[in-house]
Amino acid sequence: MRILIALVLLVGSFSNAQEEKEKKQALNESKNLTWEGNKDLSENNFIEAEVDYRKAISKSAENVAAPFNLGNAYYNNETFSEAFGRFKEAGETASAKVDKHKAYHNMGNVFMKRKEYEKAVEAYKEALRNNPSDEETRYNLALAKEMLKKQQDEQKNDQNEDDKDNKENEDKKNQNEDKKEGDEGDQEKEDQKEEGDKGDQEKEENKDGEGDEKEEQEKQPDTGDQEQEQKEPRPNQLSKQQIQNLLEAMQNEEKKVQQKIDAQKVKGVKVKNEKDW
Repeated sequence: MRILIALVLLVGSFSNAQEEKEKKQALNESKNLTWEGNKDLSENNFIEAEVDYRKAISKSAENVAAPFNLGNAYYNNETFSEAFGRFKEAGETASAKVDKHKAYHNMGNVFMKRKEYEKAVEAYKEALRNNPSDEETRYNLALAKEMLKKQQDEQKNDQNEDDKDNKENEDKKNQNEDKKEGDEGDQEKEDQKEEGDKGDQEKEENKDGEGDEKEEQEKQPDTGDQEQEQKEPRPNQLSKQQIQNLLEAMQNEEKKVQQKIDAQKVKGVKVKNEKDW
């Protein structure tokens, strides 16, 4: 039994040793690839350098220099999103504080480039936790705080301006709505007034028309009365034949009277005597 346990432990130790040997070999290969990447980058061959760094990262996760150097390559190439990802990878895999400090310091630099000053402040603080004596990180932290305050003030001013513009727009909108309602009310009153004036005018025209008609009727004789007068002669009016008979009778009477007068004239006339000379 003891021999069996001893054999198991021996095999385990051999396996661990073999594993450690393989890790060490992979780390060495990763470092060599990193060195090749550094060489390519120094010769401005970014594509080859990127390939070497990626191979180095895939060979060993313990090689913090590979993602860190690749992050620097991206940063110098202004590919800040890729750079941040590699700096973060280096910071999370690093075990030494010096490596963590450099990774978070460069993460802060990426945030500064992207004007994410609040995140930059936190990254620089984390870098100083791992290396409080680094003056460059301390300076960058102070700068990040100053830029953050300026950004917040600008955002506050912009917000105030937006609030002011929104208030002015709202007031203007309310004024326009009030004016519109007032105009509609005035128009409604004007329409009502026009309808009232139109009604008064119609009443006045009807009144004038009735007055004119009444006046015209008063001026014109009553047709019914006129017709009645034509049909019914007046009581004292003589007919045409009666007038003719009356005239003839008057002429006869006048003739008789004239005859009597003439007879009296003949009878009463004295005969004049001739003078005897």
